[in-house]
Parts: sequence; structure tokens; C-alpha cells
Amino acid sequence: MILFISDFGFDKSKVIQKEFNLYYFVVIGLGVLSTIMRYVERSKEIKKTVVVFDVITILITLTILYTHFLGVKAHRYISFLSNDNWVKFAIIITFIREFSELKISYKKTLLNPAQLFIISFFSIIILGSLLLMLPKATHDGISFLNALFTSTSAVCVTGLIVVDTGSYFTTFGQFIILFLIQAGGIGILTVASYFSYFFKGVASYENQLTLSDMTGSKEIGKVFSTLKYILLITFLIEFLAAVLIFFSLDENMFHSFSERAFFSIFHSISAFCNAGFSTLPNNLYETGFRYNYFFQSIIIGSLVLGGLGFPIVANLVKYFKYFFTQKLFYLRGKKQTHKPWVLNINSRITLATTLSLIFFGTLFIFINEYHNTLAEHKGIGKFITALFEATTPRTAGFNTVDMASLHFSTIMMIFLLMWIGASPASTGGGIKTNTFAIAVLNFISLAKGKTKIEVFRREISEVSVRRAFAVISLSLIVIGLGIIFVSAFDSDKKLLDIAFECFSAYSTVGLSLGITAKLSAYSKIVIIAIMFIGRVSMLTLLIALFKKVKQNNYKYPVEEITIN
Repeated sequence: MILFISDFGFDKSKVIQKEFNLYYFVVIGLGVLSTIMRYVERSKEIKKTVVVFDVITILITLTILYTHFLGVKAHRYISFLSNDNWVKFAIIITFIREFSELKISYKKTLLNPAQLFIISFFSIIILGSLLLMLPKATHDGISFLNALFTSTSAVCVTGLIVVDTGSYFTTFGQFIILFLIQAGGIGILTVASYFSYFFKGVASYENQLTLSDMTGSKEIGKVFSTLKYILLITFLIEFLAAVLIFFSLDENMFHSFSERAFFSIFHSISAFCNAGFSTLPNNLYETGFRYNYFFQSIIIGSLVLGGLGFPIVANLVKYFKYFFTQKLFYLRGKKQTHKPWVLNINSRITLATTLSLIFFGTLFIFINEYHNTLAEHKGIGKFITALFEATTPRTAGFNTVDMASLHFSTIMMIFLLMWIGASPASTGGGIKTNTFAIAVLNFISLAKGKTKIEVFRREISEVSVRRAFAVISLSLIVIGLGIIFVSAFDSDKKLLDIAFECFSAYSTVGLSLGITAKLSAYSKIVIIAIMFIGRVSMLTLLIALFKKVKQNNYKYPVEEITIN
């Protein structure tokens, strides 16, 4: 892997490149040999799905090797495989296969799930920073602080940038950013754990317990099926979005098919992961894109699905399956005696809150900006642009209007949308829709004189209410401290701009009023810290820091405290 990174990251002479290629062929050969030897040693333990994977990858690898040595002269139809990049693709397959055979064991006595989660994000941020500093990642080099800022923004799927992504970074550098966005969006532990389970078919109870805490799986036995769902949903939506984006673009705006394809893939992953990174200088406000409403609609769809969260999307898939198979086909004309609870309470609250925020946000921006930033759009374009601007503050970070030209009241509305953010277990940040919903339901419950919160014929547990208000309080403390520190380090900046930047960083939004690149080194460090805390959540940090105490079997007399 060190040689692999060196190959991509540094310029080399032809002699050294030949040595690298020779070593690659040795690695590929050993990879094929080790895969075959596993079947000789433990054929009964191998699953059918693993056999299929191994057969396909060995055939691909052998075809690439054949093309490199004989293909160009022997068979002109596969001569395109003689490109060095295909050898590197074979190396990646070999690495995935061999790395998945390693025994990964999480020791809860050493690291609890919260600590493991935080360390995994911190590690990938540092690795990303070092990769972005490679000579071939940028055109003119980059400082460690700016590399750290970019890496943190990508891994925390924020989208705040100190240098222009499209012009400052090479294609290799943009690939690194794309990898960091994907790793931060679905979690590097999710991918590593699932591949390890896929090839070995077994996992320790402790591993499953740890992963169930991190993925939110209610049943330990279903933790790997949950991981599979997460990966399938992610890659399927990103693939479909990339295809739709590709066909929505004007081919005359790109120099080649590969450039257009990369643009589609980059923005598909960035949208679904709610990252907000774009290779365009002015984000999606760029000429030729701000009026492409079909393209914007695809981005909106990806943002919403990514922001809903994996459990909600999986539950929606289950509901639609029930709706089409049962209601439309089996129960047509029949009286339904039993109505199953297919959409769970989390899905109902999340969907109701998300749709309400999108509706009222769109309506407010449409009316408020009709003769301002929406004036250049006509007909349906005004509505789609308003919808886009109501959706993107909820942790996405793309923009199709000039942010500096927005009315003050619109910016205040964006503050609220940014603070609320996306849904739990999603790629987005913020205090989350369920937290906001519980807070609102609590207000209503108190106003009615009720002692419990009830919604959709269910009662919200006391621990959920406590967690919700802890998240709200901690978010305001972190954002408030961030504003104070940045104001101290950059006293020449406007308070509105600083507050917007801190809210955007904490909620991993990525929108800015144009001061990110102008911040001092100390302010950048503050924003980096806020982005990291916003992604892993302050509550998770506290859980990681404090040791759990045993609950003693006693209860003090209950007293009411004067509040108002």
C-alpha cells in the first residue's frame, strides 16, 4: 500500500516505474495463489457467494495479466486492458480480499463503541490530510493546515473549503476527496466489518455487540444484514443518481466522456453523503448549471434520501414492498382484518418532520426571495430553486443562488434549517429531525398539562427526551464557544458571517457567506474542531470520555424545581 500511494502521489523515472510494475505483478500473482490455497486448505468453510466473488475476480485478474503480456498482439478486442490503471485495479481487488482475511477483534474493555467510532474518524482524517499533501494531489502544493481542513470537511461530509476543489486539486486529489467523503458518509468501519464477515462468514459476539451499538441495529443477530442494507442502499442510490446526472448534463460543457462521467460520480456521491463538495468554482451556481433544473432535481432527491438515514430508507423499502404486494394485489376488494405496523415510530416522526421542514422552508424562500435571488428564474425554475435552497441547508452545502445576496430573514431561516439538520443514522449532521420533533412535542405536551409525550399511538420514552435536550444544549454550547473563539481570532469579520460559518460547520452543512478561505490559522483550527464534533456529536464525545457507572438500587425523593 505504501508503494501504491507512492506510485500515485509522486513523479518517478521510467526505471522506477518498471520496478513498481514488476512488484505489482508479483503481488497479483501471490494474491491469486493465496486465494486458490484457501480452497485447498479449508474448502468446506467457504460460502457460495465467496466462491462466486473469487472466481470472477481471478478471471478478471488473469485477463488483465494476459493482456499485459500477450493481449495487445494476440487479441485487439481486449487491448484496452493493457493500461496500467487496470493493474492497479487488480491490486485493489487483491488488497480487499487479503485484508478481509485478517482477524479484526474489537475489545470493549480496551475501547468502547463511542471511542472506536471517534478514533476511526480521526484516523481517516489524518490519513486523508497526508494523502492530500502528496505532490501529485495538487497543482501547486498545499499546507498541512489546509490539507487537514479539507480532509476534515470531506470526512465529516461538511463541504466548507479553503481552496477551490476543481482547480486546486488534480484528478488524483479529487479522487482522494471522493474517497474521504464516501468513507465519512457510510463509515470506514462499516465497510471493513462487512467485508471481513462476508469472506469469513463468522464474527465474534463482542464484534457484533460493538457494531450493533454503532449501526443502531436492535437485534445483534441482524447486525451484518443491517450493514449489507447500508452498503446496498448507498451504492445503488449513488449509481442511479450518477447515471441520471450524466444524462442531464450538456456534453458540450465537457472535454471528454471520462470527464463527464467523473463529474457525475463525484456529485452523486457528494450529494447522497450530504457533503456539498463540487468541482465547479462557484458550486452549482456556475453558469450552465444554475438553470439545469433536471440536474438540480436529481441532487435534491439524493440529498433527501441521504439525509433520511439508512434505517428509515430500509423501512420505507419494506413499507413499499408491503404496499404493492399486499394492498394492491392480495387485498384488492377484501376487508383488511389486521393492519400491521410496517412504518415504525422513528420513520413516521422523521418523515413528518422532514416533509414539514421542506414544505415550510420552500414556501418561505419562494415568497421571500421571489423578486430577489429567484428573479433570474422563470416558471418551474423558481419553485425548484426555492426547493433546492430549502433542502440544501439541512447538511448538504450545495448552492444554486448567490448566498451573499439573500435577504437577512432568509439567512435566519437557513440558520434554523442548518441547526436542525438531517435525520439520525444518516450521512448528515445537525441536532437531527427527531430531536427537534421531540422538543416541539414536549412543548405541546407541557402546554396541554400532560406528563408524557404521545404521538402516533406511542409514548416517547423518558431517556429519548433526556437525550434530545442534552443534544440541543450541547450543540448550542459548542456553536456558542466557536463563535466566541472565531470572533476573538478574526475580529474584523462580521458577527453574522462568523455565526453562519459556525452553524454550518457544526451541522456539517458547508454553506458559507464567503469568509472560509479568509479565516486566520487559529480560526481554521476552531472550525476543524467544530466540524469534527458536529459529525461525531458532542454527546458521543462525552460518552467516550466518561466511564460508565453502575446504577445503584436506590431512589431519592422526587422534587420539582422552579423553572419559570
